[in-house]
Parts: sequence; structure tokens; C-alpha cells
Amino acid sequence: MKQFVILLFAISTLSCNSNHKETQNTLTDSITRTDNTEHFDWLLGQWQRLNEEEGKETYEYWHKVSDTEYTGLGFTMQASDTIWQEQMRLVKHDKNWNLTIQSPGESVPTTFKGTAHSATEFTCTNNEISFPNRITYWSSNDRLFATVDGGDLSLSFEFEKTGSR
Repeated sequence: MKQFVILLFAISTLSCNSNHKETQNTLTDSITRTDNTEHFDWLLGQWQRLNEEEGKETYEYWHKVSDTEYTGLGFTMQASDTIWQEQMRLVKHDKNWNLTIQSPGESVPTTFKGTAHSATEFTCTNNEISFPNRITYWSSNDRLFATVDGGDLSLSFEFEKTGSR
């Protein structure tokens, strides 16, 4: 009887270790997949637009508030004056990421619903406004790119990192 109890104990211990290892591997795989598509840390930092009109300088500054929220400030300067500015928030709502944009003078921000995202790209849309209907950001070779589309108009932005924030 004593040998039976020892054998039963050994089998139980090995079984528990096997299940623990399988659960741990599943959890690790899940975290890896989530990390690849559920964060936008590639946005972080200070970016200067490279394809801006002569005499103007455009910047975007992005920082991470939490694992579910990023904030950005976009502004354009001309002759040391700020001629355009917007506040941006990329926020996870339920299972989707939404981008809200608010310019001075707007009492309510405009929300663009997340329609696609990957490890280095996201797209948000709002078909209820005339322009823009779609905003896409992506990162490639240490550069930040964005397109703003609506109707027949499409604007392209290319940014180079100027520092961290």
C-alpha cells in the first residue's frame, strides 16, 4: 500500500508539472502575440516632418500614458509662430484602438475608429465627416509615415525622429 501511495504521488507531481509548463508556454505565446500587435511604442518620441513646405516646420510629439493610451501633439510653425496645432489620443476601447483628434477651437474631439493594426501600423476611419475619412500611421526604417485620406484628397507625411520625450 505504501508503494502505491508513493507511485500515485509521483504521477500526480509529474502531471502537475506538465500542465504547469503547458499553461506557462501558452501564456508566453499569448503575451508575445499581444506585445507584437497591442502596443504602439514605435510612435514614441519627437518627430519632424521631412516633406513639409518651404518655410514651415511640422512636428509630432508622442508619449505613452499607459498600456492602453498614447497622447500626441502635432503642430506647424512658420517664422517662429505656431500656425496649426492638434492634440491626439490613441486609446484602447474594449478590443479596438481609437484615435481622437482635437484642434484649438473645437469643443469636441473627432474620433476615428480603429479598423486595422499590426506591429508597425494602424488605420483609423470616420466616414461621418467630409475630410479626412481615414488616417494611417506606420513605421519603417526609423521613420514615421502617415497618410490622411478623404474623397479625392490624400496627404502624405514623412517624419524623422529628432529626440525622445
